[in-house]
Amino acid sequence: MTKVSVVVYGADVVCASCVNAPTSQDTYDWLKALLERKYPDINFEYTYIDFEKDTENLTDHDQQFIEQIENDELFYPLVTMNDMYVADGYVQLKPITRFIDEHFVAQ
Repeated sequence: MTKVSVVVYGADVVCASCVNAPTSQDTYDWLKALLERKYPDINFEYTYIDFEKDTENLTDHDQQFIEQIENDELFYPLVTMNDMYVADGYVQLKPITRFIDEHFVAQ
């Protein structure tokens, strides 16, 4: 079974550039429910990182993504899978499923 590490970087406050978008925590909860149903043959492992509060025990990779958010190069919530960028800001279903289909579903 394929294993995929899903990390959502977010904050309590909604991204100022993402008007009417769900909160980071809502996006995290939505992804957990969606991915389990849509891809039952993939073993997803989920992590939520509040980049304003969770500052200890982060990998260099996590720090790089957080730095990009803080420098306004990326928006939050930011979704990565196996340390690869997937989507940021107003996260939509189609780019998520396309990424999974291209990288993790056996062709």
